[in-house]
Amino acid sequence: MIKSAIITSSIMLAALSGPFASAQTQRTETEAQQRIDAFVSEQSEALGIAPEKLQQWLAKARRNEDVLAAIQKPWEAKPWYQYYPIFLTDKRRAAGVRFWQAHQDELERAAQKFGVPERIIVAIIGIETFYGEYLGKYSVLDTLYTLGFYYPPRSSFFSSELAEYFSLAAEQGWDVTEPVGSYAGAMGYGQFISSSYRHYAVDFDNDGKRDLINNTTDAIGSVANYFAEHRWQAGAPVAYQPEQNQDWAAVASKGMKPDTTIGQLRRQGYQIDSQYADDLAVKVLAFETETGHEYWLGFDNFYSITRYNHSPLYAMVAYQLSEQIASAYEHQNDS
Repeated sequence: MIKSAIITSSIMLAALSGPFASAQTQRTETEAQQRIDAFVSEQSEALGIAPEKLQQWLAKARRNEDVLAAIQKPWEAKPWYQYYPIFLTDKRRAAGVRFWQAHQDELERAAQKFGVPERIIVAIIGIETFYGEYLGKYSVLDTLYTLGFYYPPRSSFFSSELAEYFSLAAEQGWDVTEPVGSYAGAMGYGQFISSSYRHYAVDFDNDGKRDLINNTTDAIGSVANYFAEHRWQAGAPVAYQPEQNQDWAAVASKGMKPDTTIGQLRRQGYQIDSQYADDLAVKVLAFETETGHEYWLGFDNFYSITRYNHSPLYAMVAYQLSEQIASAYEHQNDS
């Protein structure tokens, strides 16, 4: 999530709505200090870090009003027809081809080890940071401090991420004031939040470090590992657009997880390409256009992409960008 190009990765979760100026989305300094004191008391024991050290780190943090404003205006709040043009551009597609060519060996190795296609890895990094061009501009410390103590709708989540960040910084030997990232505290080429960094990052070049901020090889392996850990099915389809002259509105529903099968839809009279087996789990998805909706079938791998960012818009743009990049990459190799 990044735009710069940074979109809030869910590795990031979707950001919340709500008016920035309302009392519901702000906390007074007194209330914030009470939460900070409770955080130090609880986390010093949980993290095994002295209270004095936590207080020292927290004293370096500053409330950032820009972060509070940005978290309430997620790109995923846009309708599909306004959302996809942000990402499906000639410039991003061309950059994806160049990234693939420059990192062909690492991408192939990641695909073989984790079962995640090169095109998906390339598309995700392209959406998140335009291949490292936009890694974010906000202090991760300030961001998590601000959202953890001054943003009630998600304070529990972000204060938990702040604790994860302190653990991560200790593990990585970071100065807590140095890393920068998105307005939601996501870092590196793939925009991992602190908990995801700790649990899913891999040392893919075997240099003894898991560096997602400066090391493209580790970033490639870590994105692939994230999907593998979220049940990516090697060789299985992601999404399919059926013939639109059928009443898909009658079976489309909210949510992202597959809740029917190809066979069930066929028995209801829907015409679906014969390459898709009856037992494939699927979700009928509606995407808003300027004149109505277009309908897609999302398979289990589509749902896996929504574990990276909890938005069907994100998953669809990732899928379509991956297909466009792969087509352009193959065309260049053939020419």
